[in-house]
Amino acid sequence: MEIFLIRHTSVDVPQGICYGQSDVPLKSSFEQEAEIVKKQLDNETFDAVYTSPLSRCVKLSAYCGYPDALRDDRLKEMYMGDWEMRTFNEIEDPRLQEWYDDFLHVPTRNGESYQDLLARVSSFLNELRSSENASGYDKIAIFTHGGVLLCVQSLTGYIHPDNVIQQLPAYGEIVRILLG
Repeated sequence: MEIFLIRHTSVDVPQGICYGQSDVPLKSSFEQEAEIVKKQLDNETFDAVYTSPLSRCVKLSAYCGYPDALRDDRLKEMYMGDWEMRTFNEIEDPRLQEWYDDFLHVPTRNGESYQDLLARVSSFLNELRSSENASGYDKIAIFTHGGVLLCVQSLTGYIHPDNVIQQLPAYGEIVRILLG
């Protein structure tokens, strides 16, 4: 099964804001960015289309012609807990340095760790693989977030888990993988 992982377009939040699962607005360049994504998908036919329920993904999936994409909470970005909508510079939490040193395992204050996100995404992929419909799926589109794209690529062996942060896809980027 071929999966098209589509990251949402640019968000309209100041640089350095930790927004995670907050439902933030998109930049005024949304239509231009979304049109580029749409053109890349124009010649594709998908057997199923999924999206994170956060508006930045739902809006892109609708723009690309999939207003009824199946929404799944497991496709949300990592929950940053108490750090949501704060700049990293203003976070006065001793755990912040621990998280910088080992974000793969250390959760944010009252939030998730990368391992928590990985478990959520793994649950989604396992369900997708075992779904009765999966045997009939050749192509699937998933409109989601950078962290989820990293998890899928890591879980499927496309990137090494230790290097995930260096592999973050750009806004509006499409990553294609084969899921066995």
